[in-house]
Amino acid sequence: MPAIAADFARKRQTMVECQIRTFDVTDQPLLQRFLDVPRELFVGPEHQAAAYSDSLLNVRGRAMLRPLVLARLLQAARLEPGQRILVVGAGAGYTAALAAGLAAEVVALESDADLAGTARANLAQLGLGNVDVRTGPLAEGVKGGRGFDVIVLDGAVAVEPTQLLAQLADGGRLVAITREADDPTGQAAKAMIHERVGGNFGRRQAFSAFAAPVLPGFERAAEFTF
Repeated sequence: MPAIAADFARKRQTMVECQIRTFDVTDQPLLQRFLDVPRELFVGPEHQAAAYSDSLLNVRGRAMLRPLVLARLLQAARLEPGQRILVVGAGAGYTAALAAGLAAEVVALESDADLAGTARANLAQLGLGNVDVRTGPLAEGVKGGRGFDVIVLDGAVAVEPTQLLAQLADGGRLVAITREADDPTGQAAKAMIHERVGGNFGRRQAFSAFAAPVLPGFERAAEFTF
């Protein structure tokens, strides 16, 4: 293994052992995906030195969730073989790459066409043929989409993701970082699990999360004061 690749592999191991495991992530297949997927490929050349830090990286206008938050969020989503997954706000494709090794089919939705193209290239480089990258408004989900077992929002929301919930299969789950109206900075953000049973939707907190930028289309409308 070339020295640079070996160095990144060591950093991935440190990320898993010192960040992700310490945040109560115990799902072994998920931990293995974080060891297998080269995050340095998805952060861009300008961020490679910080690819395995716990900082919030901004890749061409789209923030990547901190690895420990993303891992805990995916653990709450309970990804399993045979499932159909939708990743919303896919950015350069990192979360989709993780999910691709745990589920049968992944649809990665990104509103920025250039970023979507980057995601396609990154995923193709890893030979992940079970990911379909699409471009469109994030809040609308996939046109004609339905029957997703899991929907993962790769960022925060400040409003209910109503149109996405309608695309869940019966028994499906949607996971997202939620920022409440009384917490504009997101310092008290919460990871929420939405579950569909028939025509009913339940919602519960999974864990307290770090602040994350709100994804486009999920911002709260400005309130006028007099």
